[in-house]
Amino acid sequence: MDTQLKKGLLDVSVLKVLSLEDSYGYKIMNDLSTYIEVSESGLYAILKRLEQQGLVTTYKEEHDNRLRKYYRITDSGVVKLQDFRPEFAKIERIIQFVLKEGTES
Repeated sequence: MDTQLKKGLLDVSVLKVLSLEDSYGYKIMNDLSTYIEVSESGLYAILKRLEQQGLVTTYKEEHDNRLRKYYRITDSGVVKLQDFRPEFAKIERIIQFVLKEGTES
């Protein structure tokens, strides 16, 4: 998959996971693994970028006597996720065109 396309899809995929519930890195990776491949280092780079952009925030909670870092989508993140829908519709039309069987004039 094209790197730039995958980067954009990973960003919105992470936002989608966080729109369902606050989560932590390992769980986010597992939630995404069915749909798209991401390395642990890649995921944390994405989460850091999303945090710097104000699309997610973090907080820590104790779990099994350890602090676990959780990620929460912000209102801006929700808007970014919603703004992706019309963009995806355009991408989907292009994909349907490319995958279309046969040649037509």
